[in-house]
Amino acid sequence: MSMKSVRHVQIIGVPMDLGASRRGTDMGPSALRIAGLGAALERLGHQVAVEQDIPVPAMETREPKNKEARFKPEILAVCTELANRVEQALEQDRFPLIIGGDHSIAMGSLSGVAAHARAQDESVGLIWFDAHGDMNLPGISPSGNIHGMPLSHLLGHGDEELRMIKGFAPKIRPENVALIGIRDIDAGERKVIRDSGIHAFTMRDIDEQGMAQVAQRALEIVNDGTAGYHVSFDVDGCDPDVIPGTGTRVPGGVNYREALLLLEYIADNGAMTSMDVVELNPFLDHKNLSAERTLHLILSAMGQSIL
Repeated sequence: MSMKSVRHVQIIGVPMDLGASRRGTDMGPSALRIAGLGAALERLGHQVAVEQDIPVPAMETREPKNKEARFKPEILAVCTELANRVEQALEQDRFPLIIGGDHSIAMGSLSGVAAHARAQDESVGLIWFDAHGDMNLPGISPSGNIHGMPLSHLLGHGDEELRMIKGFAPKIRPENVALIGIRDIDAGERKVIRDSGIHAFTMRDIDEQGMAQVAQRALEIVNDGTAGYHVSFDVDGCDPDVIPGTGTRVPGGVNYREALLLLEYIADNGAMTSMDVVELNPFLDHKNLSAERTLHLILSAMGQSIL
């Protein structure tokens, strides 16, 4: 790894499963720590700061008052705190690596990244790797689970408070967003995605063009006029054979080699500002296999190469 790509990494654990209907993603950060995340990053040559955790209330102690956006006040509080920590890390020239938790935490990660860029009159791009569109809206979402809504809110749609984390919206321009790996979209969401102006690469696109071409195109999109890009990596974008330990499994996903290739391209490109890794659920896993594979994927994004 070249000296230029050595980073001072700030790991932030966000043990949240309030955005999902299946319990267990709150243990995702522990699973990655048990797999040896911090030490592995240091072996790659990165510096790793003392890890942080965002406190998250347990689902059992709360009653979801809002059926259209379940546990909204709690999720809003966690995401606001996360946004502040991410912005702080970037101000200290650290690379925020956020480990979750369900995908609703991305509203916090990207809000912090966007706020940091905005303070310098810049904007950021976003690679969103996922089996799902995550662009549902309160009232349209069949479940009311907020982990199906973060991307809509980051693009400035939906609930006012979730949209306005850090006091501004949208966090990102749709033309700088690349959604990769989607294959499970709700009916109402399909129109939202098409109307949004983002670039979506479905599994069919990956099959027809190959991951190398999709990755190159995605990198052009997220680097176009931006100060870098955030990577939001939902492990369910991978095929369930690769990552069984996730709550919303959809067959026919990205295989292990394709995921590694995408992340190696991201590492080579060098403009990634930050990353979150979400929806790892060790209770649905087999002997922490999913965490170990996810660790390998993170390391590829952080510069681990075959030779």
